[in-house]
Amino acid sequence: MPPPGRLLDLTRSVARLGQGPATGIDRVEAAYLARLLAGEVPLWGLVRTATGFLLLDRDGCAGVRHLVLGEAEPGRADLLSRLTRRSRPDLARAEATVRRLALARAWRPGLARLLARLPRGAGYLNLGHANLTGRTMAAMRAARLRSAVFLHDTIPLDHPGLCRPGVPKGFARKLAAASTADLIIHSAETTRAQTEAHLRAAGRVPEGIVAPIGILPGDASRARITPPERPYFVALGTIEPRKNHAFLLDLWDRLPAAGRPLLLIVGRRGWADPALFARIGAAADVREMPGLNDDDVALLLSGARALLFPTLAEGFGLPALEAAALGTTVVCPPHEVFRELLGADPVYLTLSDTYAWTDAVMRLTRAAERRPARAVPAWEDHFNTVLTRV
Repeated sequence: MPPPGRLLDLTRSVARLGQGPATGIDRVEAAYLARLLAGEVPLWGLVRTATGFLLLDRDGCAGVRHLVLGEAEPGRADLLSRLTRRSRPDLARAEATVRRLALARAWRPGLARLLARLPRGAGYLNLGHANLTGRTMAAMRAARLRSAVFLHDTIPLDHPGLCRPGVPKGFARKLAAASTADLIIHSAETTRAQTEAHLRAAGRVPEGIVAPIGILPGDASRARITPPERPYFVALGTIEPRKNHAFLLDLWDRLPAAGRPLLLIVGRRGWADPALFARIGAAADVREMPGLNDDDVALLLSGARALLFPTLAEGFGLPALEAAALGTTVVCPPHEVFRELLGADPVYLTLSDTYAWTDAVMRLTRAAERRPARAVPAWEDHFNTVLTRV
């Protein structure tokens, strides 16, 4: 029996408006928003702003989706947003626009009263870790809502040195809040085991389900760019320490200049040492390509000799699955989650074996190796697993 309604937390989606191409977690929220809008179960949205909370009805949620898809632009910032978001004028406009879409609003202490508008037993979905606080979860319990939280990984706790300062401590608070949920959604058995170990240490392990997120590569036929004519490789993902771009720059320095392929670094700049960005800009046969849409990325992946993915840690590895879905060779470390989701398809190389990485690049440059497109998780399978539970 479906729930009497669902409440989708859209805090992250609103905060990310105007911040460049969607991240993996952004895609998850967008997929849920589209699916729930298409369904018949009553839908509401929740957005935490600088001063309080906004409750959206179905039409308000549809308005947020238009903003996320770029089908509508945020309007002018109101006075409240200009005062509270002085350092983020883009977020000021976004919050003001969503405030105008809201069914109701409340100051932060009034969240439980705001949620009293919803039917008891409705399901709350927090998919992006934003607004995942003890106060929010307590308000859900007070309103008799069933809460489900998607914990994508525990990298901030397992590899704190790969995160911005302060992120591990903040994530620990989010994990403590998630431990009070009714249901935890995991994207893989590997991450479930890691996450539940941390939840156990936090004092409570909620019921959990594994539902890999859907893989939906872009349409290369709609791409707006022209790929290079010479052999090239792609590194896809936000430029940050965890993605290990410095490893690839070292690798390209070792390749012989004659016949050296191109390395296309596709992704936005995240947090990293400015020296790394300077090095990318100065490297021979390396091009940084930010701001591409899904169709452009699909075109580049389809023509690449391989996706090079020397990541130091992953909770899922969306770029690797997207490449595999297009029949592109994936070269990556033998992380357990890759073995779970991709089996024997990738070329697994340890990061300590730089000779093997150099040899693989030169071999693939000389002779491309196309692979059969791999069957990857579908969104409908994900939703069939999750939406029967919340």
